[in-house]
Amino acid sequence: MNNHDIEKPGAIPDAIIVMGVSGSGKSSVARRLAERAGHDFIEGDELHPAANVEKMSRGIPLQDEDRWPWLALIGAEIANHRQVGVVVTCSALKKTYRDRLRQTAGGSLAFVFLDGSEALLSARMGHRTGHFMPVSLLQSQLTTLERPDGEPGVVVVDIDQSLEAIVEAALAGLVTAFD
Repeated sequence: MNNHDIEKPGAIPDAIIVMGVSGSGKSSVARRLAERAGHDFIEGDELHPAANVEKMSRGIPLQDEDRWPWLALIGAEIANHRQVGVVVTCSALKKTYRDRLRQTAGGSLAFVFLDGSEALLSARMGHRTGHFMPVSLLQSQLTTLERPDGEPGVVVVDIDQSLEAIVEAALAGLVTAFD
C-alpha cells in the first residue's frame, strides 16, 4: 500500500504514537510510517530531559515522576503538529502514560504497539550503536509494560518481520481501525 493507495483522505490518523519497549524498532518504524503517511516525525527520546538520559545511561530505570514531564512535552508536540499530521516515538509502557498522552494530545490519538519476544528485543538492542539505553534495562521495561491489548485506537504489530512488512501492517491496521 502506498500513500496514494489510501482511497479516502484522512484515512490515516493525524496523530500516531509508535510505542513499545526499547529495541522494538520505534524510531525506524515511526520514521518510515511518517514518510508513507506524509506526516511529520518526532523522536520522543530527544524530548527527554537531560536528567532522564543520564539515569538511563547509567542503567537506572525511570520512575513515574521522571516520565510525567517528558509525557507532557510529547503531548504538547503532538498538539502542535496535529494540523500537518505527526508520528511520534514514545515507549508509553503503562496505560496511565497512554491515557495522559491521550489527554494532552489535543484530539484523538492512535497507537502502534510494536510487539516482540524478549529474545528478539535483546538481540536488536545488542546490535545497535550510539543509543543511551543499555540492554540491562530491557527487563525493567518488560516488567513495567502494560500491554495495550483491547484499548481503543491501538494497532498491535509483530516485529519479527522486515521493516517494510511492519510498516505495511501498521498502515493497514491504522486504516482499518480508523475507517
